[in-house]
Amino acid sequence: MPYFKYNAKNVFYEKNGSGYPTIFLHGNTASSKMFTDVIPLFLRNFQIILIDFAGHGKSERLDCFPTDLWHDEALQVIKLIEILNYEKVNLIGSSGGALVAINVALERPDLVNKIIADSFEGEIALDSFASTIEQDRAISKTIPEVQSFYEYNQGFDWETVIDNDTRVIKEHYKTIKCFFHHSLDTLKCDILMIGSKEDIFMPGDFYEKTYTKLIEKIGHGEKYIFSSGEHPAMISNAETFARLATKFLSE
Repeated sequence: MPYFKYNAKNVFYEKNGSGYPTIFLHGNTASSKMFTDVIPLFLRNFQIILIDFAGHGKSERLDCFPTDLWHDEALQVIKLIEILNYEKVNLIGSSGGALVAINVALERPDLVNKIIADSFEGEIALDSFASTIEQDRAISKTIPEVQSFYEYNQGFDWETVIDNDTRVIKEHYKTIKCFFHHSLDTLKCDILMIGSKEDIFMPGDFYEKTYTKLIEKIGHGEKYIFSSGEHPAMISNAETFARLATKFLSE
């Protein structure tokens, strides 16, 4: 299995297919395994690169996650792009991975062609999410279906990974709060934002309102809100998402 070194830790990545390089970025508590059923829908048109962020999936574990997690994970992606010697890539990020994708483009616009940002909370960490994260995660660990998701993505030590993630969400909210180091009006690449009205974490018109404001701030961009589907939208609406994504990335 291929790995690269980031801060002396082994970070797993994988390449599949041929075509324009497109990196899929997983969300919090997940790993690249979350994309298993989606990847085949893209292989006809793109080379797909997967990464397990440090501390997740097949990557080497961390004692604790860095407080500026989504920026640190963006630096991991930048290093991978440089190691693979790509001139430019597409980024498809889901949930926390969407924050990572935007961070990559803000830090290194020269490396990014287009972004698809799926099911993310916006520019600032939400009190409604961070304030109850400990209770919500404690409950989630008792639900068999969620346990299975955690174990499928992380392996036998899934509970340690989830606890690390819970701590960093609280710490980031208390000390940093903003997900990005640069103003969004400096984002140069094309961006498509995806969400679902039935998202359990941000239901109703949250994504419509949030993405509209973000697009106004950036000065360009597109959005697509599914009427149905669980979190994240790109997984619960996989086939339609793949068609939308392929069209957007190929234009």
